[in-house]
Amino acid sequence: MYNKIKIFIESSFFSKFITYLIIINGITMGLETSKDFMSSFETYTSLFNQMVITIFTIEIILRIYVHRVSFFKDSWSIFDFTIVAISLIPLNPGFEILRVLRVLRLFRLITVVPQMRKIVTALISVIPGMLSVVALMTLFFYVFAIMSTHLFAQSFPQWFGTLGESFYTLFQIMTLESWSMGIVRPIMEVYPYAWIFFVPFIFVVTFVMINLVVAIIVDAMAILNKDEEDNIINEVHSNESHIHDEIKKLRDEIIEVKLLLKNNINK
Repeated sequence: MYNKIKIFIESSFFSKFITYLIIINGITMGLETSKDFMSSFETYTSLFNQMVITIFTIEIILRIYVHRVSFFKDSWSIFDFTIVAISLIPLNPGFEILRVLRVLRLFRLITVVPQMRKIVTALISVIPGMLSVVALMTLFFYVFAIMSTHLFAQSFPQWFGTLGESFYTLFQIMTLESWSMGIVRPIMEVYPYAWIFFVPFIFVVTFVMINLVVAIIVDAMAILNKDEEDNIINEVHSNESHIHDEIKKLRDEIIEVKLLLKNNINK
C-alpha cells in the first residue's frame, strides 16, 4: 500500500491533475468577483471550492504519510501545508480576511511548476546580496528626502511637506511616472536650478541601483543553471561509470565461461 501511494503521488498524472485543478480554481475565484455570476452559480462554486479544499487536504495527508518527517524538512512542502491549513480555517464572523487569504492557494502553482519554483528559488537566494543594495538605496533615499524637504517644503508642501511625503514623491520620481511634467517642471518654475537635484537622483537610483538588482537576479539564475548542468554532468558520469563496471563484469563472466568450456572440452 505504501509503495502504491508513493508511486501515485509522485506520478506525472497526479502532478498534472493538481496543476490543472489549481488553474481551474483560480479561474473560478476570478469569476466569484462578479456579482452576476455569483447570483446564478454561487451554489456550484461553493461546492467546487469544497471539493478543491478536500482534494488538497487529502493530497497533503498522503504526502505526509509517504515522506513522514522529511515532509516538514522541505520548505516547499511546508509552504503547501500552510496554504492548505489557511483554507481549512472556518469563516467565523470577524475573520472575513481569511476568505481573502484563501486565494493564496493559487500560489501552490509555484510548487508544482518546476520553472516557477526555479525562479522563486533564485529570488530567495539573492536576498542576502540584495539587502546591501536595498540598504544603500534606503540611505540614498533618506539623504535626498531630508534635502528635498528642506529645499521644497515651503513652496510645494503637497509633495515635500514632511519626510514621509518626500519619500513617496522621490519613489514616484524613481519610477519615472510623471516625474518631469508632473513634478520637476512645476518645481523648476519656482526653483530654476532644481534639475541639479533631481537628475543625479534619477541617474543613481533608477539607472544604477535598479540595474544592480537586476544584475544580482540574473547572476543568481546563471548560478542555478550552472548547478543544474553540473548535476546533469555528474549523473551522466555516474551512469557511465556504472555502465563501465557492468561491461567489465560481463567481460569477466564471459572469460570465466570460456575457461569452463575449454576445460570441459579438454576433459
